[in-house]
Amino acid sequence: MKTAKQSVELLDWCGDDLSVVNAARVSFAKQSSWSDTDTICMELPEKDAKLIKYLAKHKHKSPFNHCFMSFRVKAPIFVARQLVKHEYLPWNEVSRRYVSDEPEVYFPEGWRQSAENVKQGSGGLLVDQGSQVEIAKMTTQYALDAYYTLMKNGVCPEQARMVLPQNTMTEWIWSGTLFAFAKMCKLRLDPHTQKETQEIARMIDAEAKKLYPVSWVALMQYGE
Repeated sequence: MKTAKQSVELLDWCGDDLSVVNAARVSFAKQSSWSDTDTICMELPEKDAKLIKYLAKHKHKSPFNHCFMSFRVKAPIFVARQLVKHEYLPWNEVSRRYVSDEPEVYFPEGWRQSAENVKQGSGGLLVDQGSQVEIAKMTTQYALDAYYTLMKNGVCPEQARMVLPQNTMTEWIWSGTLFAFAKMCKLRLDPHTQKETQEIARMIDAEAKKLYPVSWVALMQYGE
């Protein structure tokens, strides 16, 4: 049984904090530039950092939509089906209609208790981890064996895939504007959301902070 962990890879990006500033200042036919007081580190002028904060605080979304990021994300199907719900984030996924290589599967580092409040999703770790691991691995292996058998018997991949379990790993290219990703991360980083989706959001959050340090902090503080 081939197992894997969740991952996020930054593929491409467009724009920077200055792009956000100039998208806003163009309304007055104005334009800002980086401060070059330091020959090594270009800094955003303080007035422009304040403008970005103002834009985020007062819900002026459009200037943030001139920055764009693309990621390759790897996660189990049950996580992907939660994340695909977010708006304005184009999504292209590996299809097992065409791909029939050995599936990778995901198991959590710890099994969590059912929460008293259904909106919470899950609680703390179960005391008895061993039997849960055994049940999950046994069931997953049975499903994988069924998949391999169907394929061996000549069943087409697009039908054989229906027996694969929810913890089968999938991959997708996920792209969108700075604002769209900030909205997704702000929702998924909430401690009440599913732990596995939080993990994906944290990895995207870490990349966005490096690319757009001023804009990302402002959106995380004031965004939707």
